[in-house]
Amino acid sequence: MLKKLSGSVLILGSRILDPGNDYSEVDEKLTSLFPYNIEIRPPEDESHLVSWKSQLEEDMKMIQVQDNKNHIMEVLAASDLDCDDLGSICVADTMVLSNYIEEIVVSAISYHLIKNKDPEYRNGKLVISSTSLSHGLNLFQEGKSTGKDTLKIEAQAGKTEKEIGEEDVVKPEPKSEIAAPGNKNEVETSAPVGKTGGEHSVPASKASEVPPDNEFEKRIRPVIPANDIDVTFADIGAMDEIKESLQELVMLPLRRPDLFTGGLLKPCRGILLFGPPGTGKTMLAKAIAKEAGASFINVSMSTITSKWFGEDEKNVRALFTMATKVSPTIIFVDEVDSMLGQRTRVGEHEAMRKIKNEFMTHWDGLLLKPGEHILVLAATNRPFDLDEAIIWRFERRIMVGLPSVENREMILRTLLAKEKVEEGLDFKELSTMTEGYSGSDLKNLCMTAAYRPVRELIQQERLKDLEKKWKAAERQEKFPRDEGCRCSGYERRW
Repeated sequence: MLKKLSGSVLILGSRILDPGNDYSEVDEKLTSLFPYNIEIRPPEDESHLVSWKSQLEEDMKMIQVQDNKNHIMEVLAASDLDCDDLGSICVADTMVLSNYIEEIVVSAISYHLIKNKDPEYRNGKLVISSTSLSHGLNLFQEGKSTGKDTLKIEAQAGKTEKEIGEEDVVKPEPKSEIAAPGNKNEVETSAPVGKTGGEHSVPASKASEVPPDNEFEKRIRPVIPANDIDVTFADIGAMDEIKESLQELVMLPLRRPDLFTGGLLKPCRGILLFGPPGTGKTMLAKAIAKEAGASFINVSMSTITSKWFGEDEKNVRALFTMATKVSPTIIFVDEVDSMLGQRTRVGEHEAMRKIKNEFMTHWDGLLLKPGEHILVLAATNRPFDLDEAIIWRFERRIMVGLPSVENREMILRTLLAKEKVEEGLDFKELSTMTEGYSGSDLKNLCMTAAYRPVRELIQQERLKDLEKKWKAAERQEKFPRDEGCRCSGYERRW
């Protein structure tokens, strides 16, 4: 390369000498290439030496800061991100950002998208502000202690107890510390009529005794409700055809597993309930879990997502491993379009796509053993926003529409069955007057009517209080008491 140079070219090189080595050990090629050597020694004057060392330290800090910024920009560029005001972040924060940028960037993106309705894109990259990075850094520093515990558990994964040591072994929680019956963190424990479980399958009554294997299953456990689900099919008025279909798809495979051993007769893996809001989709899901006697896991975005990079997929995996332990299990995802929407959305982050891919991988049952039954039950008001691969995995798609006149009458009778109503109430007329009402609208209508007597009673009590005050005022006007005028005995006799 040096032979290709022409003209007046000056090449400068630098080399730090180790005091322990001799200067004569320099390679001969270097001495021939650099015939002139300028040796720079520290100044002998004490005051000059102090300023010289401080200048060296400042230069080293500037080089380190620039290296940190370059690393941050490389990670942002790999994630299709850009930041214009990275220089506004202080030196200490820049160093922490450089070391943990992979973990911080997800929180920064979420914060930036929440605060900016119309985010800026440049050359296909999302432009985030230094404020978003600082917010992600603050979240990281707040949860640093939790992060250390998580990293410790991950580092111990795959090791034996001898390798880790007795003091570092992550032992499962004792049964006394696991949610007792009646606790909201317990698995739904209604027992099915009959069940032929797999190797890891346990009766639903003992589901709460299954210890979690890792930290991620502990996070999933609180979303498993207790056996206080008091909703049954009898509490749901109308929808007889839908309830009959759900009994065939859900309850029958659990009660007669011998009839669904293979071939075309396999238990259903996914059911989608869609329709207008307030038609009873969530109530149907609770009734299914109660009637089927299966474990019921209610999943939302807050359960799956995490501010730590890579933990979203681990939470999804823990969700399905926990479901297999307490099989048969119903995983209910309300408003499923918010979590499993189309992957072609503009501006969707890669973390959301990873969650969907991981969810579909475990949903396919690649890791399930014979006898383990997991049903994904979902509800949505916007079925067309779902990804095509997600819709394909829902083998049954049931529309829960607005009730008809006959169904509205049945819903009203069910809602008012335990209430004191006026004799001769015309339910048919009410059902005719409530055209276009959903089940939730009818319930709100009944609640509003129930408040009417309370309002009338309070009004009557106020009128009685006013009447008492008026009577007291009239008596005072007829017999006034002049306390300021006191007559003597002589004046009274006169």
